[in-house]
Amino acid sequence: MDTHTEQKPAKPRPGPQPRLGRPARRAALVVHVIASACWLGLTLGLLALGSTAATDGSAGTVEASVRAMKLFADWLLLPVAFLTLLSGLLLSLGTTWGLARYRWVYTKFWLTLATTTATVFALRPGVNSAVTAVAAGGPLPDAGDVLFGPVVSLSAYVFMTVISVLKPWGKTRRGRRRSQAFA
Repeated sequence: MDTHTEQKPAKPRPGPQPRLGRPARRAALVVHVIASACWLGLTLGLLALGSTAATDGSAGTVEASVRAMKLFADWLLLPVAFLTLLSGLLLSLGTTWGLARYRWVYTKFWLTLATTTATVFALRPGVNSAVTAVAAGGPLPDAGDVLFGPVVSLSAYVFMTVISVLKPWGKTRRGRRRSQAFA
């Protein structure tokens, strides 16, 4: 009689994720900070142009403002938004911060994704409808079309900048479990 019982192989313990080397991490961080600063600056520019369009009575100034907003929205915002999102993902997945290990990183990821989505589905269509109406000789249809997006975006970017500096809230449940597994 065989007394040896066959044991199931142990599940492999999750090992540390591959990390970016120092030069790659620094390069990704520089790209991320520059792209984020550009996104913040573009949003400030959109807010200034939207405020001008919403408060100026001159049809020429209103049209120039919304046309400039359209240029920003069509050619600059989305590339900068996607560069910010991708460089942030690279940093989170390639460093010890992780994507879902710390609450502040997780919050920044979801806010970046939400503001990028809002740019595509709310801000750009609002600006485009404003340009169409003003170019046809009509007044600005709704000041909210040119003000709401930049105000919300600016608030989100300032908040993300603050939590990037302060790194509040500690680890997520997943981050705590992972730390205990390697302890």
